[in-house]
Amino acid sequence: MIEVSFSSFYMIYIIFLGFIVFFMWLVNEAKNKSGSFEIESENAFWQCQICAYTFVDSQSKEISICPRCGSYNKKQVE
Repeated sequence: MIEVSFSSFYMIYIIFLGFIVFFMWLVNEAKNKSGSFEIESENAFWQCQICAYTFVDSQSKEISICPRCGSYNKKQVE
C-alpha cells in the first residue's frame, strides 16, 4: 500500500479539481465558438422614459420594466 500524507493528498485533490474545471471551461468555449458575449439584437437596449436609465432587456418586445425605478416603458419607433 502506498502511504500518502494528508498535505500531499490535499494537493493532488486540488490539482485534480483544477484540471476538471479547466476541462469544463474548454468544452464550454468549444460550444460557444464566438468566445465573447454579444447581444443578439439592437432592439434589446431600452431607455427608461422616467429616469433615463439605459438597460438591456432581450426578453421583452413591446413593453419593458425599468430595473431602477420600476416604471413600464413602451418601445418607441425610430
